[in-house]
Amino acid sequence: MSSTENMLATVNHNFDRAAQFLDYPDGLLAQIRQCNAVFKFHFPVRKEGPGGGYEVVEAWRAEHSHHRLPCKGGVRYAPDVDGDEVQALAALMTYKCAVVDVPFGGAKGAVRVDPRRCSPEQLERITRRYTAELIRKNFISPGVDVLAPDYGTGPREMAWIMDTYLQIRGGEIDATGCVTGKPVNLGGIRGRREATGRGVAFAVREACNDTELMKQLGVPPGITGKRVAVQGLGNVGFHAARFLAEAGAVLVAVSEVEGTLYRAGGLDLEAVMRHRAETGRITGFPGATDLPRTAVLEVDCDILAPCARENVITADVAPRVKARMVAEGANGPVTADADAILRQRGITVIPDIYCNAGGVTVSYFEWLKNLSHVRFGRMQKRFDEMSKGRLVDTVARLTGHGMDDPVRRTIVQGPGEEDLVNSGLDETMSVAWQEIREVMRQMPRVGDLRNAAFVSAIRKIAVSYMELGIFP
Repeated sequence: MSSTENMLATVNHNFDRAAQFLDYPDGLLAQIRQCNAVFKFHFPVRKEGPGGGYEVVEAWRAEHSHHRLPCKGGVRYAPDVDGDEVQALAALMTYKCAVVDVPFGGAKGAVRVDPRRCSPEQLERITRRYTAELIRKNFISPGVDVLAPDYGTGPREMAWIMDTYLQIRGGEIDATGCVTGKPVNLGGIRGRREATGRGVAFAVREACNDTELMKQLGVPPGITGKRVAVQGLGNVGFHAARFLAEAGAVLVAVSEVEGTLYRAGGLDLEAVMRHRAETGRITGFPGATDLPRTAVLEVDCDILAPCARENVITADVAPRVKARMVAEGANGPVTADADAILRQRGITVIPDIYCNAGGVTVSYFEWLKNLSHVRFGRMQKRFDEMSKGRLVDTVARLTGHGMDDPVRRTIVQGPGEEDLVNSGLDETMSVAWQEIREVMRQMPRVGDLRNAAFVSAIRKIAVSYMELGIFP
């Protein structure tokens, strides 16, 4: 593996490539690039089984940037995670938040453990001890550092984190805001589970509706009929595939650890998931072709969405990618060496710091909900319904045309929490896309979407530092 295939080196390489187009002092750029704080620690966990005993678990929390507070980022449980990966993911969070105008600094946490080999009881002990260590060092609170789910964690772990925090810091009125991605009945928000995948679909839609970009790729604008291949059917990949198919794309390939499923005429995602639930695998699905796991990266398609892990498209894989566009649903799925090859081949990459920002965007909404102590829609849903109802009734009276009750209810229905969350996410992804494209129009030399996204992010972070008076 070359140095640029290390994830942290790749993130810094992408930062440096964009920074050369900006006229900021070297010290300011160095401050933005550097990870501000890393907390690495170990703690013992009791083993299960007849042998008993203890094992020592290694864990991290990295706060990349304090230009905005709180910091924000997920907690990853994986057997192969390391400190460089945590710092890289924290840096991506900083740039991601800046691209979509979410007022957080970037952070990330990790525990080196394989959750598939742990019982729920052991995972709970690990999660609660991890949280207690973060509290002790002030690496978690609604105003300092807000945790969230990542690979290997989910709403259950977030509930344990919140409960542990409440036990120790229960007197804080905003304590539930210490973590996002919680179950809805514990202060979570509707739409968070689907948010990252939905954001990927919104990003692809924006790209496909960009007439200028589609002309460069030699394909007609619009998402309808575009052939899509999705790597990974976890939370991100499944929802990205689902929403892309609902928007009119044709899902020609999906992959999971057991292999790749391919059908040129398109796959029924729900049927594939039912087949997997029944058989334990996606392969063997009637009417589709089974391929090796990594073959999904090389199938003939218009859009490839790697939604699994980092560094899956390497310099060895990039020459065999047949897609016209790569949408980075995962963090860092394309190495720096591979990215250069894709650019040379004229393949557009929608960068991760924009493409998968849906999760942190809706986490921001959840944090706001926790601080305000009221769910979205509660104060306005009925008011909107009454206002629209009066308008509909007035039009009916003036025109003499009545309206069936079911139709009327559909028209006047006010927005619920999930409606508002999805609308806010849609607006966020649309505005961020226009800002990235505006950078490319103003600075043609940046050349590609990744460079433009990093330029947009660095500019916003730099302005924050300068307005704080830290740099002139």
